[in-house]
Amino acid sequence: MGCVLSTPDYTGENKRKTRNVGEIVVFVPGLRIPKAMDFSVQLGDGFSKSLVDRLSALRTRIVVMTTEEGLVRSPKSRKATTRHGGGSAMADLHQALEDYLPVLLGLAQNKETCMGNCWYEVISVLHLMAMLSLWQANLLLLPQTTSDNYHSKVSEESRRASVDIFLKAAGYLDFAVQNVLPQFPTQLRKDLPLDLAEGVLRALCQQALSQGVDIQLGMAIDSAKATTAVKRRLACELVTYWHQAQQSITSIPLAKEWGEKHKLFVTWKYIESKVAAYYYHGLILEEGNGERSHAMAAASLQAADEFLRESKKACEAFNEAPPFSRSPPVWGTIKYLMEKLPKDASSNVKEKDPHSQERAPALPEFALSLKPDEYRFPPVDPSWNNELQGSSLASTR
Repeated sequence: MGCVLSTPDYTGENKRKTRNVGEIVVFVPGLRIPKAMDFSVQLGDGFSKSLVDRLSALRTRIVVMTTEEGLVRSPKSRKATTRHGGGSAMADLHQALEDYLPVLLGLAQNKETCMGNCWYEVISVLHLMAMLSLWQANLLLLPQTTSDNYHSKVSEESRRASVDIFLKAAGYLDFAVQNVLPQFPTQLRKDLPLDLAEGVLRALCQQALSQGVDIQLGMAIDSAKATTAVKRRLACELVTYWHQAQQSITSIPLAKEWGEKHKLFVTWKYIESKVAAYYYHGLILEEGNGERSHAMAAASLQAADEFLRESKKACEAFNEAPPFSRSPPVWGTIKYLMEKLPKDASSNVKEKDPHSQERAPALPEFALSLKPDEYRFPPVDPSWNNELQGSSLASTR
């Protein structure tokens, strides 16, 4: 088997060149464009014609859908298609991948015929399923302009649905790291494209979990029942998740464009997460007694304000990196902080002793609450039972 749904690196080869990817809430590092392949040539006479034809038909369906059914259109047309067509193109492609995988697994698990690149095909399918999920979440979280053409809004239903999608995407990626990468011989694993490297897959998994927590934090901010302590906990968890994502991806020598843009996205969101964490930590400290507690609160709010300014610069750097992008109108957690933080930080700085050298206190650490969905391979397609039985009969003659 040859390269199927994968690309040699992050430079964009086998990915449709895009100068502008439109509005981004959730970073998706490009969809893999499958290469055409004839299984009859790759597999020869080792399997029945019916099985080979079925593998080819299922795979050809994926190739056609990714290249002809609107999944590589411009960002504007993708957005319109999904909003008005219910995301049917993505749902159909996801179903095509789920139909293909059980048949493909029979080939990958056939020790007599499978080479490492069979698992290359499997991990590429899982990667594409995860990217489709992240793409779907991005479209759900693009704010809708209300009838007065002024306020941008993301419905609570869309936000709740996006959390489930983030966990599903994380499940695909975590499974790929834990269960598929170990199937590769050591050298072949080293030779994988950089966007299938373990660090990148882990970073994407942690990104999905991070963005799920971010949505939960935004809903907590909107809830009258959520305490400041709950909001601080979620904000501090968010910092930990993004820090893990940054650690996973920093050591990977990703190429320019998609790879560099991915790193910039993680950097931006890591900085942005500290805004909320230091803000809510400052509010908690402010409730304490004594001058030291109030001084630490003021230092924490000042740090949050500084990270807010730094995050705006990081956002600009991300959007200006090719392929160019833009941020949608602000909403959720960051909108709330942009409105509240400058005022709160300013009032605390005025009350602070001008001679105080209090540094921002360390953030508390909490156990992480979100975990990837548990994903398992589907059962191998029953057609392989007939194939193996036929092989056994042939070998006894």
